[in-house]
Amino acid sequence: MSLLEVTDLTKNFGGLAALSNVDFRLEENELVGLIGPNGAGKTTFFNLLTGVYVPSEGDIILETNGEKTKLNGKKPFKITDLGLARTFQNIRLFKDLSVMDNVLIAFHSKKGVGTFHSILRTPKFYQNEEELRKEAIELLRIFRLDGKLETLARNLPYGEQRRLEIVRALATQPKILFLDEPAAGMNPQETAELTQLIRQIQQQFKITVVLIEHDMSLVMNVCERIYCLEYGRLIAQGTPEEIQKNPAVIKAYLGGD
Repeated sequence: MSLLEVTDLTKNFGGLAALSNVDFRLEENELVGLIGPNGAGKTTFFNLLTGVYVPSEGDIILETNGEKTKLNGKKPFKITDLGLARTFQNIRLFKDLSVMDNVLIAFHSKKGVGTFHSILRTPKFYQNEEELRKEAIELLRIFRLDGKLETLARNLPYGEQRRLEIVRALATQPKILFLDEPAAGMNPQETAELTQLIRQIQQQFKITVVLIEHDMSLVMNVCERIYCLEYGRLIAQGTPEEIQKNPAVIKAYLGGD
């Protein structure tokens, strides 16, 4: 059994099939790409795996510590608790909160002390807050954001907002991290830095990373396996070398017969 096993995943919106009978698997500590032309169903797929949408058909099974859990129909916060975290194509930070507070909110989802201690501000509450701040600073240091702890998220440059969103996702201590077009809007230098950062995330945190990305050089450079969607259907899967040579993938991107 894989870490995550998806079988026959389908999502219908009225009479439109946004995703049809997709099979997909993830192993522990691997880096996987999900590619396809615009409208192929990539973000819909992420939304199904992370609880934003409920599948019309098919199963999403997570296995951890020998226990299988069906994710179909679970709320996003429950899926986060089980170890799946994500970023979004359009950055979704708490823009009027500081860098530190954005990360602390995520830490509290796993390491809070409960309502009683929080309301009464007990010594346990303050001890926990101090420990979380130390962990947040260390995580922000890795992403070169520790010098901007009190900066409002909205005042960060675009590339740093992207990094902060990744930090916030990692603060939930995921087993699987889904990155939805993390290089969107970045210049070549920022994209090169992101490529190294994605490798570092997988190696340092020992987690599985799944990447939706239109920048093919980034995908081919970092991913061990790649899935390709077109019109909501899986048309290819394999290594970067296999995907680059696959006739169906070439046709999907370049057109023609």
